[in-house]
Amino acid sequence: MGEATVRTLEDRTAAPPPTEERVDRPSQDRAGLRKLRSPRHPRLWFEVLLIAVSYWTYSLVRNAVPEQRAAALRNADWIWQAEQSLHIAVEHTVNQAVNSVTWLIVGMNYYYATLHFVLTIGVLVWLYRWHPGRYAAARLSLFATTAVALLGYYLYPLAPPRLMDGLGFVDTVVVHHTWGSMASGNLADMSNQYAAMPSMHIGWSTWCGVTIAMLARPLWARVLGVLYPVTTLVVIVSTANHFWLDAVGGLLCLSFGFALSYAWYGALPCRLTRQVAARGARRDAG
Repeated sequence: MGEATVRTLEDRTAAPPPTEERVDRPSQDRAGLRKLRSPRHPRLWFEVLLIAVSYWTYSLVRNAVPEQRAAALRNADWIWQAEQSLHIAVEHTVNQAVNSVTWLIVGMNYYYATLHFVLTIGVLVWLYRWHPGRYAAARLSLFATTAVALLGYYLYPLAPPRLMDGLGFVDTVVVHHTWGSMASGNLADMSNQYAAMPSMHIGWSTWCGVTIAMLARPLWARVLGVLYPVTTLVVIVSTANHFWLDAVGGLLCLSFGFALSYAWYGALPCRLTRQVAARGARRDAG
């Protein structure tokens, strides 16, 4: 009887010692989060696959937005009236003036169609090769900018100036028979023509310009970085593909992208370390 009582008391009073796993789990979770948020060396195959899938998804979603012509034209009228109230409604004058210089407007048509993609990919490649520690943060800001723009296409369908009736805007691609816009001419059926707000030509070009201006060493490269989004703004207005306020929408999306990148990495891309150790080197050091 006494022996059984002793065993019972021992069973009640004896508590299992705290395991090391329980003590260290919060610190392990924090370490895992810090690891996710710290710059790392990008993997080429993953980045190529991510960019390809992301652009395919962006194009698919953008073109899947219902083409709400009536709403898009109403919104375009509102934008035009708002710009007139602000005394910045000079898109028609710019469109007419540049359209009168054939070689200039043809060059702008091809600029609008090609540089938007080519230079953005080029800057990503440059970051991957020469600034791997900043690549992920810069890429996140670009992807977040694009993602929030898709929301704008759904919530605010907007016709570009060239599709507005009775205002005399010139669709420069149609008039000059150039391949200058996926939303003009024979390619119009391949793209949503009422996804003008926000302008990702401005969002992407400003991302490129800021990245080059902040990270490039030669002065001439920094100057070109500043001029690139300014030139793009002139092009999108001259070709009657966007209003000035579409560009403002693009800048707001870009601000969101940089803010999200800053919140995740704790600094803007230009403030992060330029080089990071590759995965194999980190494992060997550990």
